[in-house]
Amino acid sequence: MKLLPFLLLILGGFCAQPALAQSGVPQKQVQYLSGRDNRPIVQWDFYCTGGRKSGFWTKIAVPSCWEQQGFGAYNYGRDYKTYGKNFRFADEQGKYKHTFRVPASWQQKRVFIVFEGSVTDTEVNINGQLAGPIHQGAFYEFKYDITDKLRSNGQDNLLEVTVSKMSANQSVNNAERLADYWVFGGIFRSVYLEAYPQQFITRTSVDGQADGRFGMQAYLRNAPANTQVQAEILDAAGKVVGTAQATTAANDTVVTLRTTVRTPQQWTSETPTLYHVRTSLKSNGNTLYQTTDKFGFRTIEIRRGKGIFVNGTQVKLKGTNRHSWWPETGRTLNDSIQLADVRLIKQMNMNAVRMSHYPPDVKFLDLCDSLGLYVLDELAGWQKAYSIKAGAPLVREMVTRDANHPSIIFWSNGNEGGTNKELDDDYALYDFSRRAVIHAHHRPGNQHNGIDTNHYENYYSTEKILQDSLIYMPTEFLHSQDDGGGGTALADFWELHRKSQRSGGGFLWALVDEGIVRTDQRGIIDVNGVNAPDGVVGPHREKEGSFYAIRDIYSPVKINLTELPAKFKGTVPVENRYHFLNLNQCAFRWELVNFRKPTDPFTGYISQQKGTAKSSAVAPLATGQLKLDLPKNWQQYDALVLSAYDPQQNLVQRWTWKTGSNTQLLSGVLSTPAKGAVQVAETDSTLMLTASNISVTFNKTNGHITGIKGNNGSTLSFANGPVMVSGKAAFTSLTHRTEADGEVVEARYTGDLNTVRWKMQGSGWLQLDYEYALPAGDYSFEGVSFTYPENYVLGAKWLGKGPYRVWKNRLQGVGLNVWENPYNDTQTGAAPWIYPEFKGYFADVVWLEMNTVEGKFLVASPDPGLYVRRFEFYGLSGVKSFPALPVGNLSFLDAIPPLGTKLALNIDTNTPNLGPSGELNHVRAGDAPKKRTLHFYFGLPQTDSKPQSYTAPVKDDLF
Repeated sequence: MKLLPFLLLILGGFCAQPALAQSGVPQKQVQYLSGRDNRPIVQWDFYCTGGRKSGFWTKIAVPSCWEQQGFGAYNYGRDYKTYGKNFRFADEQGKYKHTFRVPASWQQKRVFIVFEGSVTDTEVNINGQLAGPIHQGAFYEFKYDITDKLRSNGQDNLLEVTVSKMSANQSVNNAERLADYWVFGGIFRSVYLEAYPQQFITRTSVDGQADGRFGMQAYLRNAPANTQVQAEILDAAGKVVGTAQATTAANDTVVTLRTTVRTPQQWTSETPTLYHVRTSLKSNGNTLYQTTDKFGFRTIEIRRGKGIFVNGTQVKLKGTNRHSWWPETGRTLNDSIQLADVRLIKQMNMNAVRMSHYPPDVKFLDLCDSLGLYVLDELAGWQKAYSIKAGAPLVREMVTRDANHPSIIFWSNGNEGGTNKELDDDYALYDFSRRAVIHAHHRPGNQHNGIDTNHYENYYSTEKILQDSLIYMPTEFLHSQDDGGGGTALADFWELHRKSQRSGGGFLWALVDEGIVRTDQRGIIDVNGVNAPDGVVGPHREKEGSFYAIRDIYSPVKINLTELPAKFKGTVPVENRYHFLNLNQCAFRWELVNFRKPTDPFTGYISQQKGTAKSSAVAPLATGQLKLDLPKNWQQYDALVLSAYDPQQNLVQRWTWKTGSNTQLLSGVLSTPAKGAVQVAETDSTLMLTASNISVTFNKTNGHITGIKGNNGSTLSFANGPVMVSGKAAFTSLTHRTEADGEVVEARYTGDLNTVRWKMQGSGWLQLDYEYALPAGDYSFEGVSFTYPENYVLGAKWLGKGPYRVWKNRLQGVGLNVWENPYNDTQTGAAPWIYPEFKGYFADVVWLEMNTVEGKFLVASPDPGLYVRRFEFYGLSGVKSFPALPVGNLSFLDAIPPLGTKLALNIDTNTPNLGPSGELNHVRAGDAPKKRTLHFYFGLPQTDSKPQSYTAPVKDDLF
């Protein structure tokens, strides 16, 4: 879907309405006094009364948060909880001055000054005269009629603005500043003038229903009696498809127009078709004024106990919470950031976004309209509400600005106790379509309009709530601090919601880590401890593993095939989880590929054969089959890759399946030529095997490897294993013997470790076979560990799932390929936000090459399902990092632990309560022992295969 053309804005100049308005007729004209966005172009005179750079006149970029320009002091909204009752927020004022001129042609026009957002109490003076009442409330567009205060004929006008960081109204401070987010001061959105003819339309409020019924209220200024108000409805091609007319009576300030458009194209998040309405004031054949607004035909219904319906179809909202944010400029953004955020949300296969906890820039809503996202537009009020006096004008300002956006399906009257219920009825005063008002809350019993939005329920309480008569749609769940929440446990939660009639879906907390570049601390990025790193992307939109897990779980093209069946004929079962699109509107592409080898300098795979597939008609929420026309020799390749694309050719999801076993994938990897017999050297306490310039030393008192010399002649500090990560094993003896193809070393134990058998071949490859049987019980992990000094590690390359780490309850979002990443010590949600993290659990590893300052070593397994744990890390921060790690620091595992969320550490929801996959690994009496083979090569294997040439990857943002 193409974006609607952006309105051309000329700094210091003026422009008319978009091209859909008719030329030569009177229209609104706009002249910007500030810059449009966070790229500092327009400077105003500025005086800060306190904190940094205070007490003198200087310059400041407008718009901006003044802290980011080096003025005043920083506060996080929860500081009052941190520092106690004696805490006081920084309360400096900012005084602005700016001179401007208006065109001579504006002498006969009505002129307004518009502020899109200012934090918070804002007093505006024009040429020494108060423009109107002081505005209180930070996130709302407000304007004043300044016609009688302007100087024309080329004279300068003086704009003076005083912005008080703290409001004189305590309820405004309570609602906006006692909050779990950074609080700022300043004119942080644009300022401009609007000029109208004497008779004009101040605004419209549109109601376009899915069946084509169109209604609109046009609000008038100075329209004489018998003025004709005409609305023309235009489709995407600019063709008039419907008209409506009304005639004003004396003193009319609003008129209602109605008509019906036959079989309109309906707006949904999947089909975001937009129309325009061109509204004209006409008298005696002359057009007095004309304006154009966009809208969509769509019907939103809440059917009690049945769900949320769009155009008669039940939808489940797959949403996230989004703060308006950029690290360098705080809440002052630009169109590129707005577009990037909408695209990020769409890339996660989400269809909804909640405006937390205030209305966004209007450009963001424009993009939700044109690209397709359902929106909850929210009045500020984090956990405390505005008073009626303070809140009523802010409801009006929010709704009158945003009412015509089809993407907005509900109004949210505050967050988590920040709801003044006396304001619920106000929304309908300004919204002709009468959208429902919801209460976003964190305690039971606050449901409104048939929707329960209670936050942070666990899996089992969610299951119980979904059996109630209300619709359950949590406006926050699975808090994403650190590496928890987000995609972790989402698969279990989403299956509950997807299958429940009474689910309306839900909104993850949150999209972005709110890290601010501190201009008072040498530019560090500050997330205020554990308060602000809540996103599935970092401050500059660095993607965490949860980003891709969410994309996988929410994919509307669902393929549950985990491995190709033995008699695979190219038929792939597929499920359509779109609400409105048929799968035959999507595109599918397949590839047969060969993976690169450890000795290859490049990563990824070599695409050998490609093709496309066309899905048969698979209706929304139905199942079908996708037929791939593969060549007869398809099993000669390493893997089959299938990609699905939406009607706009955006990648929806990709699947990769092995065409054979791990043994086949290791062909050419384990085939290092032999160079003679294995040499054995034994002392009272050690046993050393040597072949092909590789030496391995075993400790005869515990059976562990104690020393390695690689084939490059250097020592490799790989040691201290194998040790069991769960269960008990007591070493008893170490023996060795010679076999035809190598030297065998056996370590014997009592307890749960049944077999440990080493074998070195003349090629230098060292094979480990082990078997263990754990007693019945629950275990965080299963397998064996070794150690290697973490500070010696340079990087890793592996064939397996990647490039991101996994948890037991977040196995989604990783793909089979050859990956490589350099060492980093990233803790998710903290500087320096280098993703993917180097350390963690990695899934389905076939081979792993570790690159160290001592040289390289390679580990491979012909057995499926190997997890590799890489070094010291944790998932969640707290008094004690969570979850605990296995012994050692380089582990080869058959089972790994689940992860919780931030709130799982603090309230009664804990990791097992996040769903079945959040439970520990169950071992039952009578379970078969676990067996695995590992192959080690200490150095760089020599093979007869030649490195493949580089092939550039397809750039479709899978990783």
